[in-house]
This record gives sequence, structure tokens and C-alpha cells, in this order.
Amino acid sequence: MRRELDGVLAFGHYGRPVLVFPAQAGNRYEWEQHGMVGAVSGLLDAGRVKLYCVDSWDRGTWDDEWLPLEERARRHGAFEWWLTTHVVPLIHADCGGFQEIVVTGTSLGAFHAANLALRRADLFPLALCFSGIYDASGLGWGEHGDAFYFNNPGSYVPGLGGDHLEWLRSRVSLLLVVGRGMWEDTTGALEQTQRFAAQLAEKGIRHELDVWGHDTPHDWPAWRAQIAHHLPRFA
Repeated sequence: MRRELDGVLAFGHYGRPVLVFPAQAGNRYEWEQHGMVGAVSGLLDAGRVKLYCVDSWDRGTWDDEWLPLEERARRHGAFEWWLTTHVVPLIHADCGGFQEIVVTGTSLGAFHAANLALRRADLFPLALCFSGIYDASGLGWGEHGDAFYFNNPGSYVPGLGGDHLEWLRSRVSLLLVVGRGMWEDTTGALEQTQRFAAQLAEKGIRHELDVWGHDTPHDWPAWRAQIAHHLPRFA
């Protein structure tokens, strides 16, 4: 069941809602075009999950090489505002009321998934992250001000503490999946995933690290296999 819902591409008729981020600078049709929707078609047909795919705003935020990182982070704030004030109510309405939403993504989409879950665990208590980077410092240039710090998991996770950290420990869970195959090292995904898992472990934040083998590249065939393997556990 494929539907267009005011800028969001939806699949499925019943089940746990899953917000889907595309890979870097991708759009809401990407998961369908690259077989990710097909990889979990059994879950969709069985009414176990519903997918809600959104466009990336990366070209105007993290992927805009003309902007310093602080401005990219500020612009990302507008994207998060759109997600929480437009997409979330749309998902809740489509599901017949409030439901906790799983968030997932590949490559830079995994960054968005992790960041959103950690920043808004009240709405997104579970993130499934595939071949991600979690520190945006290497994406560009310029100062790292407050906007960058509070939108970059690699910066703010080490600084978490107090009551907010205790709440996150009780609320959020992240699955970090990465391979050892082609492009996982050159993109930084392998090293960053392992480092991010260590940061989460140090803070006692619930997470799982799943490292696949050398036959698992930073590419859609691997991500299809990984989403098909892991999503049924949470549906």
C-alpha cells in the first residue's frame, strides 16, 4: 500500500511506524527505488510496520560546502522543526493517534536517525542506523558553536550528564550496523560507528553494535540485507 501524504511517501496499512531518512542528499523515493521497501515487504504485508519516507534537506544544510558548519547546523534546525511539527503529527494522524516512532537511515541518514532519537527520545525512542557517521566535523569548515554542538552526536554525547542522561538511559535505544567491506572505511563509517558505540557505552546509553564482514560494502545491497535482518526484531 503506497501513498503520498503531503510530502511524505508512506508504505503499509498497519503496524509500528518507522520514519525513514534517505542516504546523503537523497529523496523520499530512494528506499523504494533501491529495493529497501521490497526487502521488508513481508513486514508491510503482514501489518507489522508502516514506513514513512521523507526527503533529505542535506543540500541546504550539512551538504552545502559553501556554508560554515555552524550555519549548516542552524539550517538543520529548520529541518528538525519540519519533522517534529509536520511529519510527526501526520504520522500520528495516519496511525489513529500518538505512537512512538522508530527512526532509521543509511549513510548520512543514519546520522539523522541517531541525532533525532537522542534529541527527541520522547518521540523517537529507537534508532536503527546503517553505515553512518556520527561526527559531522569532517563534513566542512568553520567554527563549532552551540548550534553545531547540540546537533552533532559526536560532540554532545560525551558531554551528557545529570538528570537528562538518566532519562536517556531509561528511554532511548540505538542499533548501529556497519560492514567491513568496500567504502565503509573510506567514508569513515566503520571507524565512526565503532567510536560512537564506545561513546554510548561510556555514558551507559542502551545500544547494540553489529559489525558485518568484508563482503559487506557501503552500498544498497548490504543495507537491504541488514534492514531485512534487523527490522523484524522490532516490529
